[in-house]
Amino acid sequence: MIVLGIETSCDETAAAIVTADRRILSNVVLSQLEEHRPYGGVVPEIAARAHLDHIDRLVGQAMDEAGMGFADLSGVAATGGPGLIGGVIVGVMTAKAIAAVHGLPFLAVNHLEGHALTARLTDNVAFPYLLLLVSGGHCQLLVVEGVGRYALLGSTIDDAVGEAFDKTAKMLGLPYPGGPSLEKAATAGDPARYTLPRPMLGRPGCDFSFSGLKTAVRHIAEAMPRPLPERAQADLAASFQAAAAESLVNRCRNAMTMLGQSHPEVRRLVVAGGVASNQTIRTALTGLCGDFGYGFTAPPPRLCTDNAAMIAWAGIERLRLGLTDGLDFAPRPRWPLDPDAVSVQPRATARPRDSARDAAQSTALAARS
Repeated sequence: MIVLGIETSCDETAAAIVTADRRILSNVVLSQLEEHRPYGGVVPEIAARAHLDHIDRLVGQAMDEAGMGFADLSGVAATGGPGLIGGVIVGVMTAKAIAAVHGLPFLAVNHLEGHALTARLTDNVAFPYLLLLVSGGHCQLLVVEGVGRYALLGSTIDDAVGEAFDKTAKMLGLPYPGGPSLEKAATAGDPARYTLPRPMLGRPGCDFSFSGLKTAVRHIAEAMPRPLPERAQADLAASFQAAAAESLVNRCRNAMTMLGQSHPEVRRLVVAGGVASNQTIRTALTGLCGDFGYGFTAPPPRLCTDNAAMIAWAGIERLRLGLTDGLDFAPRPRWPLDPDAVSVQPRATARPRDSARDAAQSTALAARS
């Protein structure tokens, strides 16, 4: 079984060929960093046009590097959402065209499921496992029970952690893309120099919050001369990174404690998404897993950021189960992994509803077991 994967949900145009025995025959990724750098963030219209300009060439390159023709494929998978809808449309229409012309199954893959299943591609991780999905647009804790079977434990009530990294980097005057720049600056900084909040620390449940942390950084940065002194820049970056890591660890600890009672068979934490490449966060989560006797898995950094190999692999997982899609599939700007999850409430009302939400989550998990 060999699948072509296409990824166009944000600002990477990517194509890959992956086999059912977990071999990545090609994995081509074209970043749009230079196109978006002047704006300090991704501009949806620019991203969509760039995908349209390059997708055909990249698919051809992926096929050539793999030494494959379309007749060798078992299916074509593309990110069907969630994401910037213009880019998602480009990838979906390209995959549909290939599938229609060559008589191949078409597979619309949830971008988040691509991240969720990457550890099965790289490390052959068995179900079930606890997933911390952390990226620029998402911050979630889920139990991965199987392909297409996800139970949401918690999500962010404001900013995703990757967004907080990027915006903090911008406030500190660090270059785009912000997340990697902040991590690099933090290596020379003192994480204890600035006292920053640990959002949600000590609160029940598994929801996240990073808006207050970001605001605290802004207040400190605005009180300093511009440009920020290099030492202050590094120390503030390190302090922010330490606070974010501690917040993630605290939420994962709550999840592990809850699952120890309801789902003791879950004994592994997988971290995925672009922020999963951050080494400080990986180290902190590895220590937590040691405390709970959990295994820890994180894909290699090149497969944490958006790529098409994860989409091809998710396509293989779905194709094995006969979960193909019709050519009338409509691209989706929003597509939750757990459509039955209780909605995350605004921060102002989150505290009084925590207990009810936790009970609902526990009941839903118990019903699925």
